[in-house]
Amino acid sequence: MNINKLLLCLVTGLLIFSASELRAQDKKKPSKKPNIIFIYADDLGRGMLSTYGQKHLTTPNIDKLGDQGLKFENAYGVMYCAPARASLLTGMHDARRDEFNLTNGGIWMELDQRLTMGEITDKIHNVIQPAKEGDVFLGQIAQQAGYTTAEFGKLEWGFATTPQRIERHGWDYHFGYYDHKRCHGFYPPFLFENGKKIDIPGNTHVDCAKTPEEESPENYKERWNMEGKKVYSENIIMDKMLVFMDEHNPKKTNKPFFIYFPTQLPHGPISIPEVHPELKDNPNLNEFEKEYGSMVKMLDRDVGRIYNKLEEMGILDNTIIVFSSDNGHNVYTNYEGRTDQYKNVITGEKYDDVKTKFYSDLSNDVFDGNNGMAGYKRHNWEGGVRVPLFWYWKGKINPGVVSQQRVSNYDFLNTLAEITGVPQIEEKDGVSYAKTLFGEKAKERPYTIVGSKLHGGAIITNDGWKLRHYIHDDIFQLYHLPDDYKEAHDLVTKYPEKVEELKAVLFKELGNNWKNGLGPVKENYKLYKAPKLNDIIDKQI
Repeated sequence: MNINKLLLCLVTGLLIFSASELRAQDKKKPSKKPNIIFIYADDLGRGMLSTYGQKHLTTPNIDKLGDQGLKFENAYGVMYCAPARASLLTGMHDARRDEFNLTNGGIWMELDQRLTMGEITDKIHNVIQPAKEGDVFLGQIAQQAGYTTAEFGKLEWGFATTPQRIERHGWDYHFGYYDHKRCHGFYPPFLFENGKKIDIPGNTHVDCAKTPEEESPENYKERWNMEGKKVYSENIIMDKMLVFMDEHNPKKTNKPFFIYFPTQLPHGPISIPEVHPELKDNPNLNEFEKEYGSMVKMLDRDVGRIYNKLEEMGILDNTIIVFSSDNGHNVYTNYEGRTDQYKNVITGEKYDDVKTKFYSDLSNDVFDGNNGMAGYKRHNWEGGVRVPLFWYWKGKINPGVVSQQRVSNYDFLNTLAEITGVPQIEEKDGVSYAKTLFGEKAKERPYTIVGSKLHGGAIITNDGWKLRHYIHDDIFQLYHLPDDYKEAHDLVTKYPEKVEELKAVLFKELGNNWKNGLGPVKENYKLYKAPKLNDIIDKQI
């Protein structure tokens, strides 16, 4: 072989080797897209957090996300659990009566009692509308962006769901509950992992050991009778999540993950394996309140466990942690002679939800879980719908920033899309606020809609005007939130033009029929169909 041919072979060989080496290196190159973990607390009023002034307990791990990240002062959820999750997953506000079709819960307690898994899923599918062909859900946004997606904890849709629906919503992996009623107990005899029933030895209560909500000596005994209550659900779920994070470390997989963690905590009824040491000797709290505070402390502990795990894995700097809640505060510490969420404990007067309404000091809610606002869960007062929202990304999101922009849970889907490089879904109600996270000016919606079949809808403009509708008496109330944090001064007679302007927008969004400027008939507020699955079971068995 002459020298020219030899050189040509050497060069060709080097080029082939270099190309293959580059391809190998490219495969090893980790993804630059951030991992994202969204922690969705359950019934957590922002006043329960020490970053908002909670005096009876501390929440250092949750506080860190807000104090060292970006804190939204005007973030909105929904009035109660199931529609909040539907709204989050769809990017649509919860007054979209044609978007959400929910069932009653309880059917999964029949598993292996009277019904098989196949029979239960068939019954749910027979009464609940399937997702439309073009519907896009939260998990799918992350999948489109190349993420591995996972959901842990409380069921993510309605009051009863199925593995097929969870997969349709975009989750590659799932571990947790399928039934809302079972979610209200913390010692499940079984949970589900990717469509398979996972038995939990030592837990024997069909209703997951749900306890009574009111406190009494008898109920105290029932709560602390640990027979058939071996493993607390939050601990099982957290263990599964941390294992998933290990197995899907992007340093191993070269693929980012998106984890959605809708925890049960601190939703009642109150149940906790032990009272936290920080609360045990607090002379200002009774035993019931100490237990409830311990549920908040456990949630804070688990936020810390997630943070520490990311540090241990070496991926904290490339992980966004988002913390929020589905709705505002709920009072689970009702105690005769001390706390009563339904009446003024000083005067004995029941709240009429119009002229008189819940405030923590009037009902002796010692935690002030709604942070001084009016109302609580299931009400369209600010205490029922305004929630904590913190975004943390070490070194990327400027720490200590407090944004006054009004955002909602239904904005999260398009915000996720922008961050992960997926085109905006224009058909959604929500808009991305991603630019706000990084110091720029994001597009703002002109208003936020909150709807409810229980009490009525509300519209909040981005400059703080709020029109509240109380459907039971067809009453409208107008507030200017920047000047009236407690919603104490009704301006409905002072600004009639503003009332009419906001009514028109509200009812257009609600999609209801209304005549001559009057509110819609109550029937049109039935936003969700809720077939009673257990009634269907009884008729068919």
